[in-house]
Parts: sequence; structure tokens; C-alpha cells
Amino acid sequence: ALLPMVEVLEFGAAKYGVGNWAKGLPIRETCESLKRHLDAFMEGEDNDPESGISHIGHIQCNALFLSWMMENRSDLDDRIVLKNKQDDI
Repeated sequence: ALLPMVEVLEFGAAKYGVGNWAKGLPIRETCESLKRHLDAFMEGEDNDPESGISHIGHIQCNALFLSWMMENRSDLDDRIVLKNKQDDI
């Protein structure tokens, strides 16, 4: 089940350098990439046109990166936090 993720990690290592992702990615950028791959998959596209690798592998990588960034790089959390309406009461 993890083979597609490994293929994406290998593709990324060849394109960007080994471990480049660990330098950090903004949370919103990571989420947007995850969503793009999920949307493409939900619309019936199996493989990413650029890499030729399964969108599922890209989704897995983005989820892995997101989890790692939230645990290790809180400085990259650029989510928009909306004020809770309950706070006004």
C-alpha cells in the first residue's frame, strides 16, 4: 500500500534532492497540493501528468509531509484561523 508513496518520494528526491521536503513547506501549500491530487483522483484521473505516478502516492506524501510539518515545523503553519462566533458571546 505504501509503494505509490515511495515512488513519489523517489521522484521528488531525483527532482529536488534527497530529503529536500524536510526543509519545510508551508502548511497551506501542502494542503493545496493534497487537495489538487485528491480532486484529480476523484475526477477519474489515476496518475499525475507530470510524474506519471499515482495521485494516491502524491496524496500519501502530502499527508506524510503535513503530519511531519505540524509536529516539527510549527513556524510553517500559515493556516487562516477564523474567529469563533462563540467568542463574541
